[in-house]
Amino acid sequence: MASLSVKPGQRFTLPDWRNNSILISAVAEQQRFNSHHIRQEGRALRNETGNQARWDEHNSRTRISDRITVVDRWREALAKCLTDIDLEIDALTKVKEAAENALQAKNLCLDVAIECLTFRESRRDIDVVRDPVEEELLREVKVIEKTKKELQQRVDDAFKQLCLLKEARQQLRCDHKHKVEALEFDRQCLTFNPTSGNISFKVNATRIPDGSTELSEWELISQRNKERAEAEMKASVDLRGAITLSIAQTNNELDAQRIATEFALRKRMRDMEGALSELRWQEQNTLEEIAELEEEIRKLEEEIQKRTLDLKVAHTRLETRTYRPHIELCRDQAQYGLTDEVQQLEGAIRVLQQKRTESQDALDALYRQLHRIRTDIGYKTNSLQLDNKCMDTRKKLVVPVEKFDPEVDAVNRTRN
Repeated sequence: MASLSVKPGQRFTLPDWRNNSILISAVAEQQRFNSHHIRQEGRALRNETGNQARWDEHNSRTRISDRITVVDRWREALAKCLTDIDLEIDALTKVKEAAENALQAKNLCLDVAIECLTFRESRRDIDVVRDPVEEELLREVKVIEKTKKELQQRVDDAFKQLCLLKEARQQLRCDHKHKVEALEFDRQCLTFNPTSGNISFKVNATRIPDGSTELSEWELISQRNKERAEAEMKASVDLRGAITLSIAQTNNELDAQRIATEFALRKRMRDMEGALSELRWQEQNTLEEIAELEEEIRKLEEEIQKRTLDLKVAHTRLETRTYRPHIELCRDQAQYGLTDEVQQLEGAIRVLQQKRTESQDALDALYRQLHRIRTDIGYKTNSLQLDNKCMDTRKKLVVPVEKFDPEVDAVNRTRN
């Protein structure tokens, strides 16, 4: 027999059922409304945050690009400044080497001048005079020492300026290197995007790194480095001009003094040759006079010999007539004549002997003078040989000291 199954539990009324359906529908509509509102707010927020993110990223990219442009402009300016300062260092180095070569060349000039003075110290006796040649040589030594001192000062100035230029170049090089590295980092930043594989979260990414500088300070440092390099290059250009002028002036002074010395030396040699010619002429004339005087002395001696023989004849005649006998021994005209003849002959012999003595004295004086002339000829020949040695030594200076002809223009540093 079948039975009715009744589910146990609470029983709701139909109104409750309807109310429950209405409540569910109302809640569902409210939830849909809330969801729609949230969706609209989310969409608006997405749009707002997306736009803001895109603008922020655009602004950041623009700022980075602008920064790259500024840094790259400074990099180019520093690179140009580095090129200019390298050229200036090269130009100043060449000028410094030219000054050192000119200074080295002055050593040869000084050695030649001192060697000439040493040669001329070998002059003898009366030829050891303070003549214009010696004065010019001493003046030449002073000029060379003065030019050497001036050139050495210029070389020292060039060395100091090179140190300053290299120091400025080092600062420029470091600044340029840092800007190149900064450009690499900023350009790398421009390559980052949301799909890049090397992006990640960083710890405290917004921190301010130690050693950071303000933008004004950054630009001031670069400007200061550039201005210092330009100031050192300007000082170097002025110094190169001064060194070039000093080399030219010292060379001109030394050339003028060398010409004056050689002019005095040639004039002295001409005077010496004239004196030698005069002495040789005097020597020849003295030799001729000696020969004539010796011939005259020989003739005087012959004459004295003849008068002596005549005197012997007269004496013999007088002595022979003393043997006349008695009354024949009278003082006749023959006696007086013989006596006068003896007196005349004795007087003549005395005069002849006196003249022979005077002639012999004159001959001795001529021989002494001849010795003096020959000695002086020896002195002057020696002096002339020494001056010729000086001229031979100074031939080392005939090839002019290498004139300064810089390979780099002193103004714009362009290579010739």
